[in-house]
Amino acid sequence: MRRAALFALLSLGAVPAEAALSGYYDSAEQINMILSNAAIADAVHQAPIDGLTRGKARKDGAVEWIVRTGRCTLKVYLTPVVPDYPGKTTYRVDPPGACK
Repeated sequence: MRRAALFALLSLGAVPAEAALSGYYDSAEQINMILSNAAIADAVHQAPIDGLTRGKARKDGAVEWIVRTGRCTLKVYLTPVVPDYPGKTTYRVDPPGACK
C-alpha cells in the first residue's frame, strides 16, 4: 500500500503544471485588454463606455465582448494565447470592426 501511494505521489511530478486564473480574474484580464487598447478607443470615437457585456465565443475560441457607448455598439473579439510553458492564458485583441 505504501509503495502504491509513493508511486502515485512521485508520478504527479511528471505531469506538467498548469496555472489557470479563476473566472473572475480571467474576465478581468480580458476587460483590461479592451480598456487599454487604443484601436478600440478610436473605434468608439473616444466616447465614454456605458456598458461592457461578454457575448458568445466564436468557433475558433475567440471571446466576444460588446462595448456600448452613447453613440454606438462595438463587437470586440479576444483570441486566447495559451503559453507553451506553465502560466496564464493571455489574449490578443482582434482588430475592431466599425462601431454601429
